[in-house]
Amino acid sequence: MDTAHSASAGTEEPRRRGGKRVMRRAPSASMADVARLAGVSSQTVSRVSNGYAGVNEETRQQVLAAMKELGYRPNSAARALKRGEFRTIGVITFNLSTTGNMRTLEAIATSAAHEGYAVTLLPVAVPTQDEVRGAFSRLGELAVDAVIAIMEVHLLDAATISLPPHVQVVVADSDAGDRYSVVDTDQNGGARAAVRHLLDLGHRTVWHLAGPEESFAAQRRADAWRAELTDAGCPLPPVVRGDWSAESGYRVGLELAQQADCTAVFAANDQMALGLLRALHERGRRIPEDVSVIGFDDIPEAGSFLPPLTTVHQDFAEVGRLCVQGVLGRMRDRGDEHGTTLVPTELVVRDSTAAPALVVGE
Repeated sequence: MDTAHSASAGTEEPRRRGGKRVMRRAPSASMADVARLAGVSSQTVSRVSNGYAGVNEETRQQVLAAMKELGYRPNSAARALKRGEFRTIGVITFNLSTTGNMRTLEAIATSAAHEGYAVTLLPVAVPTQDEVRGAFSRLGELAVDAVIAIMEVHLLDAATISLPPHVQVVVADSDAGDRYSVVDTDQNGGARAAVRHLLDLGHRTVWHLAGPEESFAAQRRADAWRAELTDAGCPLPPVVRGDWSAESGYRVGLELAQQADCTAVFAANDQMALGLLRALHERGRRIPEDVSVIGFDDIPEAGSFLPPLTTVHQDFAEVGRLCVQGVLGRMRDRGDEHGTTLVPTELVVRDSTAAPALVVGE
């Protein structure tokens, strides 16, 4: 290969600066370089680069080999301008430590890849209005076609957030259906089914280990717990609150273990239920003989808890798929209508719930 060709391939050339020998990186290979090396037209290189049909396999392999030899990387920005899209979806979220957010993000990335789209993650370090506005403003610099936001509704004030032109938005885990398209699991139905299951077993009432106050999901589940008990004419115990972590469930569990009339607990997620199980066990409260415990999420480890945890299953894969399908549909149809799509939940009964050994007061 001659010197000029080597320079086009992105090799480094020696030169001197201040008496020292330094290396200078030559310009990157161009589409024309690839075409010359492969002995084809630039149009053929473009078709191979973009994955279009109509190129025989031998020629395609020849072009790919030339790309590899020259270190050629297609100019995604130029292709985006030509197509009118970047084939990238931005995802804005905070609190990546929670099971729900991580599994939703994983499902979005998987579904986007299946559709031929990449995902650009824009984490919000602190859940404030200014941070969310900053994340949305960065979208104009990161070249995305659409946005999926996994965050609380009170941080999505349409009056203070400026979206880049033509960027479509779908929100997960929110009730902003009058301003954005929303995809969520049936929080209300799942929580009510959990409480109803415990009441049907014969428990006089159900205590609730709620998530943090600022969480939309925690609010929905607490409201459903309260409504189900009210409809059944059952006493309403005071809400005890954690922060989604197993540690917070353990701390609350130490307190609940002292409540003699606590025979059933609905935890707003499985991680807090795990900590609760440990605390009750350490205080000598048998599960489910003395206290029944039910969670929410159905994390992969839920069946391996001791005892295996009764919980509410959320279909995170379906949430992610519908979020991606939602933004792609809005991109293609340019629809203006907003609404909420609910993904059904399912009660999974395992060994952590049973009829109370003794109904207090009888």
